[in-house]
Formats: sequence, structure tokens, C-alpha cells
Amino acid sequence: MGVIGYGMCVIGAGLGIGLAAYAAATSMARQPEVQGRLFTVFILASAFIEALALIGFVVTLIG
Repeated sequence: MGVIGYGMCVIGAGLGIGLAAYAAATSMARQPEVQGRLFTVFILASAFIEALALIGFVVTLIG
């Protein structure tokens, strides 16, 4: 049962990072002058999403 929970967690993290990357790439294509700021926000968003995935992994191992 834990494998299913972790699989769902990984799918959610993958979708989250994919959507964040899509939004960052689209924004950079529309306004190239804000590329540095958008990249910083993307890296922070990716870190938060990965942190949630790691929390899901730990909860899966505990449960």
C-alpha cells in the first residue's frame, strides 16, 4: 500500500514541477527581460515541491 502512496506523491511532484517549468518558459518567452527573476522564482518553487515530495516519502515509510 505504501508504494501506491509514494507513486501518487511522485506523480504530483512531477506535475507540479512540469507546470512550474511551463509557466516559467512561457513567461520568459513573453518578457525576456525578467528572465533572472523568473528563474529564481522557478528554483524556489521547485525546491518547495520537492520538499513536499520528500515529506510524502517519509510519511509513506512511516505508515
